[in-house]
Amino acid sequence: MKTQKSDNQGSLNVEVCLTPALLPLYDIENSIVVVIDIFRATSSICYGIENGASAIIPVSHVEECSAYHGSGCLLAAERDGRVVEGFDFGNSPFSYVAEKVEGKTIVLTTTNGTHAIQLSRSAKQILIGSFFNLTALADYLISTKQNVLLVCAGWKNKFNLEDTIFAGAMVNKLKPAAYTPDDSSIAAEDLYLLAKDDLRGYLKKTSHSERLMKLGIEADISFCLNIDITTAIPVLEGDKLVKLK
Repeated sequence: MKTQKSDNQGSLNVEVCLTPALLPLYDIENSIVVVIDIFRATSSICYGIENGASAIIPVSHVEECSAYHGSGCLLAAERDGRVVEGFDFGNSPFSYVAEKVEGKTIVLTTTNGTHAIQLSRSAKQILIGSFFNLTALADYLISTKQNVLLVCAGWKNKFNLEDTIFAGAMVNKLKPAAYTPDDSSIAAEDLYLLAKDDLRGYLKKTSHSERLMKLGIEADISFCLNIDITTAIPVLEGDKLVKLK
């Protein structure tokens, strides 16, 4: 059953899908989707596109990524927080610096983020969100005058805090445009307002933070919580994520 449209004639909706497993419940075809995977896929995508990557091709499976061997693309594969053996890198934002990615096409598969992108393909438009491009993305969404569905990639189809808190930050940014929020949006914004004065401190308690810390990559966690350090908005065009013009 699809979510019901607002009873307010002409109003715009902002909804938060707390996990890709819930996507069949949403009217995705009539929304702009923002895919969110803060630790770390969408942060890295935003950073890579900002740093001049020509395109990032998201694929669901490691085997799909492997098929691009010999194509001249950089191949990035991550599973359970680790770089998959035999690939150029994973989804650490520090791998997406200009020196590595400028002018390059990257094929990317991750545990959660690329899965959420593929499940969202019937949307009006698919954009990539992170704290890096929070304000630029919010400004663009307001300019479109379209319904917005914020899709949290979560962890293996389960809820997670970091994606939900970013969704809440976006809901908060959209408030001046008088979007009608659903209950998930209200809850996400409440979580964001609880955490916003110390995002790093609050999100240290998340299960994914603990996974990454066990892998010795705490620096990624801290870096992914930088706000408004980029302005590029990655958009899916065909099979490629490119910079929105």
